[in-house]
Amino acid sequence: MFKLFKRREEKFHKLMADQAAITLDGLNLLCKYIDAQTAEMAEQLSMKEKEADEVRRILIDELNRTFVTPYDREDIFTLSRTIDDVLDYANSTVSEMEILNVKSTPYLQRIASLLKDAAYEIHQAVLRLKDHPKVAIDHAQRAKALENRVEQVYREAIADLFSGPENIEHVVEMLKMREVYRHLSNAADRGDEAANVIADIVVKRT
Repeated sequence: MFKLFKRREEKFHKLMADQAAITLDGLNLLCKYIDAQTAEMAEQLSMKEKEADEVRRILIDELNRTFVTPYDREDIFTLSRTIDDVLDYANSTVSEMEILNVKSTPYLQRIASLLKDAAYEIHQAVLRLKDHPKVAIDHAQRAKALENRVEQVYREAIADLFSGPENIEHVVEMLKMREVYRHLSNAADRGDEAANVIADIVVKRT
């Protein structure tokens, strides 16, 4: 029975780590897309989002079939959902940029880079949850600090965006850019939520 539980526990850790790793890959692709804005990068990011969705589906299936889980099943579900949301918003950012024909800006590059760093910290936190929970919290706190930096850049970007509309065409461009910035801000919010769940898991286990 103990060996069976151990295998189940390891499966959950692997699925969560896989999902976080794919999300980190996706955020790397987001940075590359914002730098170059190629259709190839957009397609690769879309495929990463689908890959992550599949891992999440398997994880949810395991949750539904497993009576005893290594952490509260609600925490596992929420952590998976929030990590999934980060990648979803990264993908929707690229989709919006393509649909609205939005060009990259230094603000977009800065925010995407910060989100990539936050995804790295979340991935590291998930990897450390089982054997080094205190280290996991350290990584979660770094992810939260990066989210705060994203919000600072987001506010700077919005302030700059609305600093001086010149004509109706300029106003339309402002509205397009605001939508794109908002997607990235939402990604940061979900990363912050994921970090909070990681901290909750550690507190409950110690």
